[in-house]
Amino acid sequence: MAINSQGTNPAPAACHPVDEKLPAKQLIPAAFQHVGAMYAGVVAPPLIIGPACGLDQSDQIVLISVSLLVAGLATLLQTLGAGRFAGNRLPFVNASSSAGLASLLTVAHSAPEGHRIQTVLGAVLVGGLFCLAVGPFFGRLMRFFPHLVTGVVITLIGVSLMTVPVAWVQGGEGAPDFGSAANLGLALFTLVVIIVLQRVLRGFLKQIALILGLVAGTLAAAPFGMLDTSTFAQTSLFSLPMPLHFGPPEFHPAAILAVCIVILVAMTESSAGMLAIGEICDREVEKQVVTRGLRVDGIATTVGSLFGGLPTSAFAQNVGVVSLTGVRSRFVVAVAGGVMALLGLFPVLGGVVSLVPYPVLGGAGLMLFGSIAASGIRTLSRAHLEQGHNMFVVSVSLAVGLIPLAAPTIYQQFPQWFQTVFGTGIVAGAVVAVLLNMIFNSPLRPPVPHPAAPANGG
Repeated sequence: MAINSQGTNPAPAACHPVDEKLPAKQLIPAAFQHVGAMYAGVVAPPLIIGPACGLDQSDQIVLISVSLLVAGLATLLQTLGAGRFAGNRLPFVNASSSAGLASLLTVAHSAPEGHRIQTVLGAVLVGGLFCLAVGPFFGRLMRFFPHLVTGVVITLIGVSLMTVPVAWVQGGEGAPDFGSAANLGLALFTLVVIIVLQRVLRGFLKQIALILGLVAGTLAAAPFGMLDTSTFAQTSLFSLPMPLHFGPPEFHPAAILAVCIVILVAMTESSAGMLAIGEICDREVEKQVVTRGLRVDGIATTVGSLFGGLPTSAFAQNVGVVSLTGVRSRFVVAVAGGVMALLGLFPVLGGVVSLVPYPVLGGAGLMLFGSIAASGIRTLSRAHLEQGHNMFVVSVSLAVGLIPLAAPTIYQQFPQWFQTVFGTGIVAGAVVAVLLNMIFNSPLRPPVPHPAAPANGG
């Protein structure tokens, strides 16, 4: 060991919070907060795509189990992977992306009867290979994402996805009591509990206020018959997904093109998620980090498609968990990934997690997505908005990004590829922010060596 000038051993270097290994009594509850935040979102895409492909109940369960298993394994690879298979090594969750679900539904409905799921999975397989091919070049685009751009994107992630917890607050899309006073009251109760716990608790208990709020909300729902236990009767104890369960994938050019556009959207969202988590964790996200993260997306999408998996990308709600709790350890998220993988192998365990009613998830989700938007605002505060045209860039980008939220059907007369890109507020805002930053702040030019010069718009 090296000796310093005073002849004593130097103090060990401080561990960055991202690489901190927490004791089990802190790690496990913090991990289950991530599981609770992501579970509903992970099972949502297969629940939507399955019926569109004409799957029966047993095949639907397989699709959900694969979604959970792939999410868990991808998250483990992202947080702990080694060597060439290393991910971004951030507290970053990967799972089936909801981006481009409209395009996947179009692919399913346009495929021949009896071949819909095979067509979807064939296009996803090619899309995963496309992600692997494009990923290394995508990471080189980080110069186009200064604080000015990333602040816009992170803010839009929180604001645009607010429709998700709002739907949960009302009972979840398709619920017979959608929007009832009971659902709204339960969501409000959960939110108030979390707020109170955040105010009165200290230390680790404050960090797990989210999961404590979820437990309190679930217990409060029980006396009113708002817990759905039907999942237990429909699931088996153990299920090992088999490759090509749905038959060999089928490849149709139009379907492949549509899914490749979806993959580009998912890659943009995943990159934005990595930038957001880097800001929250105070760790610089370089192009190599983005490249490694997108490589995991590509591997998970490609391999997952052989079992019935859908395109894999970042999960914004878990970025919100990190921001809200302040627990930045990637090992916490790795444990959450392991739990998700077990839920995929043991569907009956997933039934326990699914006991949390949608209004309870919604009450917590309001705070989660709000914290993401707040992180974006914090990032914009570093972007020197008082200089040059930076305020103009932010104004226009946010406006374009919010159009799909204010008017979801505004682009319905446009081509499908245009709807996929600009119908997603996060991606639309990101595209406009990058283009305007290029026009007004010229990130292609070498930086001017002047201490007062802003770096590429922030």
